[in-house]
Amino acid sequence: MLLRMEIDGRPPTAERLRHPALVNYGHFTAMQVRGGRVRGLGLHLARLDAGNRELFGAGLDGDLVRHRVRHALGDDVRDASVRVIVHWPDDADAAAVMVTVRPPAPSPGAPLSLRSVSYQRPAPHIKHVGGFGQMYHARRAVREGFDDALLTGPGGVIAESAIANIGFFDGTGVLWPDAPCLSGITMQLLEPLLPAAGLPSRRGPVRLADLPSLRSAVVTNSHGVAPVSRIDDLDLPVDAAFTRTVTETYESVPWDAI
Repeated sequence: MLLRMEIDGRPPTAERLRHPALVNYGHFTAMQVRGGRVRGLGLHLARLDAGNRELFGAGLDGDLVRHRVRHALGDDVRDASVRVIVHWPDDADAAAVMVTVRPPAPSPGAPLSLRSVSYQRPAPHIKHVGGFGQMYHARRAVREGFDDALLTGPGGVIAESAIANIGFFDGTGVLWPDAPCLSGITMQLLEPLLPAAGLPSRRGPVRLADLPSLRSAVVTNSHGVAPVSRIDDLDLPVDAAFTRTVTETYESVPWDAI
């Protein structure tokens, strides 16, 4: 259910929606807002600025983004799922900032199952619009009885899930795949904090063939942390202590006022 949508602080008109409806070129960030606050706000703003510079050749002012989000939330919405989507119409002098407000997403529940597919997103370091490929594979995975797709490259090199990063527990620490993928905000928040929680964090190659030697796995995105119990036909043990440590580390991250 869409609670609210604004473009540059105003309700959208058919004319303002024409460009994003017809031109599949832009970038965005997605965040969970609780009490008017969000985890990793600075990282979200940095992502939008970097995406804008790469796609459109100009930065995006973080204070402007914060104002747009606050305006869309208004005084009546304190908890929500918020997306900030940026396009730049050809006839405009600046980027157009669209903010959508939806009900808050629940925290991850039961362990997830993933179906591996041979697919990697174009320009994976950008959280860009037009995710046909990942949505196609994710929906097919669901139809086959899985919760999401696991995107892999040549030789079964694991990159990310369709909507999240994935981290593996090798018995000593967290191993994040170093294949081309989006550096998610939750993963960015976790990486520097996990060593103090007793889980050294590193990046390196992970292949489907390596999965039997790994002890557990979790996926991370703006919804939080969820364990992975199956990849294809392989049942993965859910290490409760590992999952709890990663989850509690993420939950210790302070919330930033928008």
